[in-house]
Amino acid sequence: MSLWLQVIWVAAGLNVVLLLGLSYVWGRNYGRFRSKHTLGLAAFGLILLAENALALYLFYVHADLSAWIAAQAPIAHRAMGGLRVLELVAIAFLAWITWD
Repeated sequence: MSLWLQVIWVAAGLNVVLLLGLSYVWGRNYGRFRSKHTLGLAAFGLILLAENALALYLFYVHADLSAWIAAQAPIAHRAMGGLRVLELVAIAFLAWITWD
């Protein structure tokens, strides 16, 4: 098992946790302010949450796909892992801004 596959799983899991919190806050803000901006943030959070939950399922739970992904070239693991880590940094920055 590649280290980068583990990085993908951990980053996707952390993204799910952060996006659950962000979606809650943005959804609560939409309920309070009813502005398009807060609606857009809530929709963005929920869609990105669904994307990360699906990625976590495909990379970790689904037996056929996770085995196929693990059999791919290591450069593919690094590329996917790099993208997940960049996404994690962006979501963590949004979380910091939201809770600051």
